[in-house]
Amino acid sequence: MNGLVGFYPGSFDPLTNGHLDVIERACKLVDTLVVGVGVSATKKNPMFSHGDRRAILEQVLGPIGIRTNTEFKIVDFAGLMVNAARENGAKLIIRGLRDTTDYNYEMQMVGMNAQMAPDLQTVFLPSSPPVRHISATLVRQIAEMGGDISAFVPPIVLKALKATR
Repeated sequence: MNGLVGFYPGSFDPLTNGHLDVIERACKLVDTLVVGVGVSATKKNPMFSHGDRRAILEQVLGPIGIRTNTEFKIVDFAGLMVNAARENGAKLIIRGLRDTTDYNYEMQMVGMNAQMAPDLQTVFLPSSPPVRHISATLVRQIAEMGGDISAFVPPIVLKALKATR
């Protein structure tokens, strides 16, 4: 990996247009974006398996990387996010913000992370207005109730959802 490396963590269950907004904008800041897919043994009823989430990311990130001249690396992490960021050579942690609720939570996390890893800097990227309302949790709930999530996720997520049901 050359140049500035950023780390963008998440569960990506499912990958949403909000995630893609943050990823596209993060590409303007870093040369390499490491996308950390969280592995949680406690998360109940995931929409997609961990492997499916990685496969979706691989397919979506390829064209973005070509278009933005950004290198992507997809990694799994189960422990502390700051450890995963360091292990992958990141200097920046990328976090998306939708609203003040996100901001308040993220500010607490920044404080804790700064104590554990003062060498890492967190960069907040506010969501663009067209995707600011999108939450993976709400998308999952809408899908579970049979609602149409096509406005909130990339087409590959819809295709994968149809394949799993």
